[in-house]
Amino acid sequence: MIKRWAAKPAPDLNILESIRKELKVNDILLQLIAQRSIGTLREAFVYFTPDIKYLHDPFLMLDMEKAIDRIITAMEKDEKILIYGDYDVDGTTSVALVYSFLETIYSKIHYYIPDRFKEGYGISMQSVDWAKEKGINLIIALDCGIKANTQVEYANENGIDYIICDHHTPGDIIPDAFAVLNPKRKDCPYPYKDLSGCGIGFKLIQALATKLKLEWNSEEYLDLVAVSIASDIVPVTGENRTLAFFGLNRINTNPRPGIYALMQYAAIKTNMQINDLVFKLGPRINAAGRVASGSAAVAMLIEKSRHKAIEMAAEVNKSNSMRKEFDSTITTQALKMLEDDDNYLSRKTTVLFDREWHKGVIGIVASRLIDKYYRPTVMLTESNGYAVGSARSVPGFNLYEAIAECADVLDQWGGHHAAAGLTMKLENIDLFKERFEEAVTRLITDDLLIPVIEYDLEIPFDAITLSFCKTLERFGPFGPENMKPVFMTKNLVSVAEPRIVGNNHLLLSVSDGSGIFFRAIGFGLSDFIDLTHNGAKVDICYTIEPNEFRGEFSINLNIKDIKPSVE
Repeated sequence: MIKRWAAKPAPDLNILESIRKELKVNDILLQLIAQRSIGTLREAFVYFTPDIKYLHDPFLMLDMEKAIDRIITAMEKDEKILIYGDYDVDGTTSVALVYSFLETIYSKIHYYIPDRFKEGYGISMQSVDWAKEKGINLIIALDCGIKANTQVEYANENGIDYIICDHHTPGDIIPDAFAVLNPKRKDCPYPYKDLSGCGIGFKLIQALATKLKLEWNSEEYLDLVAVSIASDIVPVTGENRTLAFFGLNRINTNPRPGIYALMQYAAIKTNMQINDLVFKLGPRINAAGRVASGSAAVAMLIEKSRHKAIEMAAEVNKSNSMRKEFDSTITTQALKMLEDDDNYLSRKTTVLFDREWHKGVIGIVASRLIDKYYRPTVMLTESNGYAVGSARSVPGFNLYEAIAECADVLDQWGGHHAAAGLTMKLENIDLFKERFEEAVTRLITDDLLIPVIEYDLEIPFDAITLSFCKTLERFGPFGPENMKPVFMTKNLVSVAEPRIVGNNHLLLSVSDGSGIFFRAIGFGLSDFIDLTHNGAKVDICYTIEPNEFRGEFSINLNIKDIKPSVE
């Protein structure tokens, strides 16, 4: 797939000059800092020296005081409390976090993860009935509920209070819950708007610990928050970056037994990064809710014994193996459907339906189709007589806005700019396809339908030194809106015979003609080998990957794309 290259916007000159006076670093690092809108020595200190004390006061969040007072009242009155969460990684880590904390101070608590196949996404009517039968007085809903107006009203009628902790975009009417914690509420003054669902759960227990004047170790819970931040693809900026920093530190030094057990199955020892959570731990946790029950993931994550957690992780890992099989089969079928559709290439969306597809993996397949065809994608299957689906966007396009324009043909929907879930009547599928295509065609720009590699700066090879690499590492943890810096260098030549290694990976040794050369690998880029033969000059976009082995330090380049140089 041809990609376009785009340099990141030049930093604000005022910011650049402001920090130039305060920070003694070279111009390349100065520009990288300014691109992140760091404009003062204080902001640079906070960015490069994360500290828990820089987290915002949780009581700045609208309804937090009400939520905490209601929880304390429930404990004083000996009421039963239910911790409820979605079946994905963010939901199950949220439930594990709040449950783990509350069980240290209160005994009458339960948790509930809805069945993806019988109850669907979010708060279900069945769960309200279950809570009523069990004598539950208070439900804390995590990573869901912001559009559950009908379910909350039903709970109110049955004497059950809700505290909703959600980070998804609210609808026009906020549910009539006892308290609704969501920084994306238009009336919420909380300074940071991009917390994960588990992040909001963390703010809840942070506020409760403050109110009760408890001595507690907040970092004990941040391994769960880091997994949720990575897996839910929220921005790794501001407060999220601080939470992820300390969460990764916890995972790499003293993870809870459930995360330790998953690390064993993923063959990970130390130095976990955000990408490891996204691709190695997150899918395993997700798999429980995708093919079996999300409750299994929660049970594993709250388990205190490593031995028992490893036994539980075996079942979760088995679910992940099943998920991979479903994923592979459905991806093959979906690609065949597109290849057989003569009109497909003229459209700007992908919407596919098969009533036999496994509901738990269609979101993953949607992402795989975007990797291949790069357009907003909705995968649909049948569940309980309805078409249910998962939608994924291409970077830079607001999927939520496009689906909102189709709301009148949907029975239920929710999500954010990058991903969404939706339910509709089976007879509305063709109409939705048409309406979604119309909405996307009107809202999307042509450049968003071409994959882009955005690079930070063009640099010469002599800028890549050991000290430069070590400073770059301090820009992490890396993730959305704080990605690992991508560089571009022109007019490079191979100084050794290019080779294809592993599964279609291109291995090069490249030099800029100054005598400096680096080993470079392009994963999945074997098709570019002909560009690099016979002294041909190429331009590459890449990240810098320092490596230390047995005390020896080396620098490798991870190639993102290659183009022939233009003289």
